[in-house]
Amino acid sequence: MTYILGLNAYHADAAACLVKDGTLIAAVEEERFRRIKHWGGFPSEAIRYCLDEAGIGLADVDHVAVNSDNRANRWRKLGYVLTSGVSPAYVLARLRQRGERADIAGNLREHLPDQSFNGAVHAVEHHVCHLASAFLVSPYDKAVAVSVDGFGDFSSAAWGLGQGGTVAVDGRVYFPHSLGVFYEAMTQFIGFPHYGDEYKVMGLAPYGEPRFTDLMKEIVQTRDDGSFALGLRFFRHASGEGANYQVKDGIPSGGRLWSDALTGLLGPARDPAEPLEDRHRDIARSAQATYENAFFNLLGAVHRRYGSDALVLAGGCAYNSVANGKVLERSPFKNLYVQSAGGDAGGAIGAAFATWHRLGGPSVRRHFVMDHAYWGPSATPEQIAAAIAARRADFDSEGCTIERIADEATLCRQTAEAISLGKVIGWFQGRLEWGPRALGNRSILGDPRRADMKDILNLKIKRRESFRPFAPSILRDAVPEWFETDGDVPFMMQVFRIREEKRREIPAVTHVDGTGRLQTVTWSGNPRYARLIQSFRDITGVPMVLNTSFNENEPVVCRPEEAIDCFLRTKMDVLVLGDTIIRR
Repeated sequence: MTYILGLNAYHADAAACLVKDGTLIAAVEEERFRRIKHWGGFPSEAIRYCLDEAGIGLADVDHVAVNSDNRANRWRKLGYVLTSGVSPAYVLARLRQRGERADIAGNLREHLPDQSFNGAVHAVEHHVCHLASAFLVSPYDKAVAVSVDGFGDFSSAAWGLGQGGTVAVDGRVYFPHSLGVFYEAMTQFIGFPHYGDEYKVMGLAPYGEPRFTDLMKEIVQTRDDGSFALGLRFFRHASGEGANYQVKDGIPSGGRLWSDALTGLLGPARDPAEPLEDRHRDIARSAQATYENAFFNLLGAVHRRYGSDALVLAGGCAYNSVANGKVLERSPFKNLYVQSAGGDAGGAIGAAFATWHRLGGPSVRRHFVMDHAYWGPSATPEQIAAAIAARRADFDSEGCTIERIADEATLCRQTAEAISLGKVIGWFQGRLEWGPRALGNRSILGDPRRADMKDILNLKIKRRESFRPFAPSILRDAVPEWFETDGDVPFMMQVFRIREEKRREIPAVTHVDGTGRLQTVTWSGNPRYARLIQSFRDITGVPMVLNTSFNENEPVVCRPEEAIDCFLRTKMDVLVLGDTIIRR
């Protein structure tokens, strides 16, 4: 019996996972415990959870694998330092910092002092982890693997062919060229300054026109081999002045990536306090189009090289669900897999599975497939009851009724009826989702038929930008009837066009361009959520519900106490905690 602990440490979206004999046991991001979005640092609480879920201690872990290797690409790093003019003091400070963080055994002693670790530590290069996290848990025995992100271990993209239990890395794009940096710089330029705000640009883009796309050819240049290069005069990250990404007190941040030359090309940047104008929407649309052009140029090149019709994606850019949704129509690939934590958190899984196979996992890949995302903490009925009892006075002051319903069909039918009446539902079930998407276990649910539901959610709970769309969770067998593309999208990682004749029926989940970022729900993957959606279909004829994450400007709720807090401080109508329904 072999246990491997996989880590993403001292980087945004710190996380841990546990693999037992080539099978995933648990996986969770540290932010869910720390309650700070994108928390970076050492994932001690995530580690504790994974060990508890398996019923073991750190002494039982044979190997720890981390998704970073300071030794990777060292000659390229040295060459860049010698030719770029970066301050030697800056380089030394960064090396010292990385050296301290690379001491995984020391960090385990410091952060888990009550436990001992006697196993081996494995540093796995960042993009190898991304590629492994996509391919080694995919349903394919052979697939092209592509990783695209900001930077990790001095490269921003990598690609190769996955076969059996290995992924061969055949191509890379190195620092300072990066599609992730391009997209983040444009995100900052449009006035979204926080780490992880790129999804706002993706949501804003359909409201604009791509009138800056030709100008942006100066910013991103594509090459015949699929690689790309940045027009570095538009960026600051390639100098010591701009290379100041850091994690302080667990909060990741970075300096301004774009240079003043960008204002000469696109006009003035937007101050975050200023209102959005058509020009900003047009820049967002053009940035999305520029990313897609480079992305599909890369996909075309790797398909010509390898000839495989299956594709797996990872890296932070794998969260660009708009581009992902076009893979089958804009590239020769016929099959696509993106696991639920495609970004840096998912590197923990990549490190663990890459290590498992390197250590002599089966020569023919054991067919573990990540076909669901429910790998995090759950709550027992007793824990839920205790959490409710602790807040009984608050529920009473809100005039809430509390009812436990043991029969699942009745629970789902009553919840579906509330949704059909326009109520906003907090839905807390089973194990927490792995990755950034709420997928029916930590979700806020609403009626997709109501044109005003988007405004209701933003008013009652989310308090977010009005242009950001909400997602439909749809029964898998109903996809071809409602969407122009038929496919499995269990992790909400692709945007498909909704059939034109159906858009008026589900305005709350139809984006301005007629698309929806769907989640397909199966009875085998999440039977209670499927039963709820089936109940809603029985009542309304619509086989989907509006689904958004169960949170309010915070990480997705993890424990019942956090779900109760969110319910009580917002204007949510109903809270379903396991088998208990709480109604205002």
